Amino acid sequence: MKLIRIFFIVLIFNFQNCLANDNENFNKWKLRFKDKALANNISEYTFNIVMANVKFLPKVIEYDRFQPEFYEDTKTYIGKRTSDKKLIEGINFYKYNKDLINKVEIEFNIEKELLLALMGIETNFGTYVGKMDILSSLATLSFDERRSEFFTKELITLLQLIESKQIDYKTLYGSWAGAFGFFQFMPSTITNYALDHNRDNYIDLKNNEDAYPSAANYLKKIGWKKNEPCFYRIDLNTNIPKKYLNISAKKIHSKKKLKYFKKYINNFSELKFLNHNLKTAIITPDKDIIPDAETLNPAYIVFDNYEIILKWNRSLRFALAVCTLKNKFENEI
Repeated sequence: MKLIRIFFIVLIFNFQNCLANDNENFNKWKLRFKDKALANNISEYTFNIVMANVKFLPKVIEYDRFQPEFYEDTKTYIGKRTSDKKLIEGINFYKYNKDLINKVEIEFNIEKELLLALMGIETNFGTYVGKMDILSSLATLSFDERRSEFFTKELITLLQLIESKQIDYKTLYGSWAGAFGFFQFMPSTITNYALDHNRDNYIDLKNNEDAYPSAANYLKKIGWKKNEPCFYRIDLNTNIPKKYLNISAKKIHSKKKLKYFKKYINNFSELKFLNHNLKTAIITPDKDIIPDAETLNPAYIVFDNYEIILKWNRSLRFALAVCTLKNKFENEI
């Protein structure tokens, strides 16, 4: 018992030392980052006010290393995000916001079911947008070495949005990764695609009147094709060369016309209603992430629209979940 007590005391002591070192190094990083911010058209006045209370958040590093995409198998991941409860909540949300959602679908030519699926998975239809201090989250991830370049750019972009008074920094609470609003836009996404659709001179991504059109505008601009397929579950035979299997979302490779893969797909007859000249690829999402996962199961044939969802969130499972929930809404709305 005494040895166990000593072990925990040593563990706590080491943790406190590491945290103290991180805080010290973070403060040094913040001084260096200030020079970079000022060089990117951020005024010293804005920087000093906005960054005054920004701090290192060790919890953010934990979240970054232990995302569901990194450890949940596909069946579990999709099941959690496309449940009957989620479907009912989405149907109810649609009933209360039908006029806006239908207008957005017509204006941007993006299916309402897709927008509902994205909002449902991202923030449970706006009921959970995150409580993390986004500025501190982005600063922590910028300070961290794993994806420093990406998050430094996002933090600079956010400061530029604040500088131009498009965003009120006091409202910036969202996800641990720095995403904001009902559809969890990153700062660069806000800059490139967000709209002041209700023309009140303010982009409010926690207001459906701006959030919904902004999400539809984003999907339209990155190339979503209405009424085109996203994915289908397939049963692969063992003859398929491994070079055709995509196990990572970083870049989908080995695309071929659907008819090319016919000889490798046992249930190809179930796809006969599709245009067999469509460009497709095959993904096996569990292989690279789940210990002892089967190489060929589960497997999916994916199309251009699937890759559009990967631009939104580069996760094989996320894209599968979004399109699955979209399909469920199509049968109910």
